[in-house]
Amino acid sequence: MIPLLFVILVTVATVVLGIIATKRSQSASDFFVAGRKVSVGMNASAISGEYLSAASFMGVAGLVLKNGYDALWYPVGYAAGYLLLLLFIAGPLRRFGAYTIPDFAEGRFDSPLFRKIAVSFVLFIGFFYTMPQMKGAGVTMGTIMNWPYWVGIVVVGSVITFNVALGGMKGITFVQAFQYWVKLFAISVPVFVLMTVYGGYSQKLGTFTGEPKGIPKLSKDTTLKFAGKDKAPTNAVSFSAVSETVITFTKDTEIDKISTVRKAEPGEDKLDASLAISPNPEGVIAAGTTLTLLPMLVTKDGQPVLKDGKTVRTAPKLEFSKPTEAIISSGSFVPNAQNNAKWGLPYGTLTSKHGFPVLYTYSLIIALICGTAGLPHILVRFYTNPDGRSAKATTFWVMVLIGAFYAFTPIWGALGRADLPSLYANNKTDSVVIALPRAIGGIWGDVLSGITSAGAFAAFMSTFSGLLVSMSGALAHDIYGKILKPKATPQERIRMFKIAAVIFGAVAMALGLLVESFDIAMLVGWAFAIAAASYFPLLLLGAWWRGLTMPGAAAGMLGGGLLSLFAIIAFMLSDKKLITIDDPLTKSLCEQPAIWGVPLALLIMFVVSKLTANQIPEDADAKMLRLHAPEELGHSRDYIEEHSGGH
Repeated sequence: MIPLLFVILVTVATVVLGIIATKRSQSASDFFVAGRKVSVGMNASAISGEYLSAASFMGVAGLVLKNGYDALWYPVGYAAGYLLLLLFIAGPLRRFGAYTIPDFAEGRFDSPLFRKIAVSFVLFIGFFYTMPQMKGAGVTMGTIMNWPYWVGIVVVGSVITFNVALGGMKGITFVQAFQYWVKLFAISVPVFVLMTVYGGYSQKLGTFTGEPKGIPKLSKDTTLKFAGKDKAPTNAVSFSAVSETVITFTKDTEIDKISTVRKAEPGEDKLDASLAISPNPEGVIAAGTTLTLLPMLVTKDGQPVLKDGKTVRTAPKLEFSKPTEAIISSGSFVPNAQNNAKWGLPYGTLTSKHGFPVLYTYSLIIALICGTAGLPHILVRFYTNPDGRSAKATTFWVMVLIGAFYAFTPIWGALGRADLPSLYANNKTDSVVIALPRAIGGIWGDVLSGITSAGAFAAFMSTFSGLLVSMSGALAHDIYGKILKPKATPQERIRMFKIAAVIFGAVAMALGLLVESFDIAMLVGWAFAIAAASYFPLLLLGAWWRGLTMPGAAAGMLGGGLLSLFAIIAFMLSDKKLITIDDPLTKSLCEQPAIWGVPLALLIMFVVSKLTANQIPEDADAKMLRLHAPEELGHSRDYIEEHSGGH
């Protein structure tokens, strides 16, 4: 009950701030760019609040818990991307002075057609980014209230949609700035309390490095809920190959598939994993049944396979047909957990899963750094600064603020591995920042869990708000106000903005129901990969190369962006076992497409622009001067005012 009170408190504060700010949102400029009067400190806090999503608050800690060292590339990439923004994009983008990024796309090339292409990627990226926010909502409310996953999504999504429709950009600027400080408090203060209870961060890491072959164990009999086939692959439980595991089912259980944890290599004997389970699990397993799962020797031509002079072992892997519940005995090695060496060193289970760890790592880094510099809902915030100089100052302070936040996320992962390893067993690692404080027990456990729940709530509220503003602005301003009804009044565009917010909010909630089985940070990483291969090349070359043409920019965005989108969707379908991708290299390139998607987009833009050099805008030099000249020279002015027409 206490965690719910904290969540309600944050929600009420959010709505009240939105209503107060709404009274100041009168013009279209207020709704789309907050009147271009947001100060450096306020905008830096608001951008940080919007940027630090459920992936940052819950997902990074969950990935560090699940995958260890490899997951640290996420916070590093998230923060480093702002350096590219600071150096190459923030200042020029603000000097151009539009309402939305599609405004820049059209204005740079004088092409209404290109606006349509740019708008489509605002929606692609936006919907991919809303899915992990909705998953965060479902996981948080399920953890603190035991609500069904879909209820958390509907309740949270409805509250946020209402707040955005009420106040637009100006309404959420104050809200997001407030929410950043809520999140920083919620991610940091409980950590110090937890380290007092469980032991320090360095102490945990010392234990892990001192026992490289060590695997987390359960310190007591632990009751766990497991997902069914409809949530694959989270319904899979890989047992220990080190020693036996004893599990007692408290519900009638049906196993969909029994296999081995380690896939047989060419020439090795095929093993029947059911023979390592006693008694043999045939048909429906009755409630109260206890199974013992034993390690298995890997053999080749009947002889044990050796590696580094030691026998290679594997163990059974169970996949459940329907949701079930079971008790794993005290002292058992935790299912689904890797050893300390794989967890604490580079090229572990995350990057090595397809056999190409270096390729996977660099592709992830490119996606995160370049993707940050190509996120429409973040970029549009630079239009709210008064000028280009303040936009660059804002970017600097954003790096400081988010750097302070990310210093705490790895600590949560390490504490979770040491003190709540049961989260591995049923694939609930994303909930570590909510579940770990509750493990303390008593009223203080509830209070700490309430603080982190409020922070998680603020995380997906602020980011989802920004996404809705970006997407609704694209529909109301770029599609309705520029394409469907060019003579629409400001009041008509504001009304369309509110309608769009409701529509996109509903669509986002529906999409959130489909991604329960995916890691939150992985979902956000895919949004970054699409942004990196579409908007980043456009903004980089559009701001710095006068030779970029509309056909070149359009071909590059479509080529790099759409191919990356299709690759990611293909991987998601293969993960759900709806399609099959057998080649591990292809699978790796589909899961992390930035390493080929970004160079492809840049190359296409360059080649096609050279082939269509006769279509360079006549005023390209004037536009480049406008993008880069200091405001004092008088070349910079707001594009939206210059082209206001009927708006």
